Amino acid sequence: MLGNLIGGFIVILVGVTLAPTVSDAVKLAQNSNNITGAADTVIGLTTLFFCLSIAGAAIGIATVGLRNSGLM
Repeated sequence: MLGNLIGGFIVILVGVTLAPTVSDAVKLAQNSNNITGAADTVIGLTTLFFCLSIAGAAIGIATVGLRNSGLM
């Protein structure tokens, strides 16, 4: 249980640390003149999807830990 909770916090820590890097890469891709229209919109949502996936993974890991301990 404790290992899963610590793992969830590590996932959050790594994700939050990498979020600015992902955001910078997305802005760099959007500022190039090769991407327009729908592709630009999808690339703009990449940072949102990255942050949501990090949060979902951390919540899933914490839920498994709580379920194994009998608290949930």
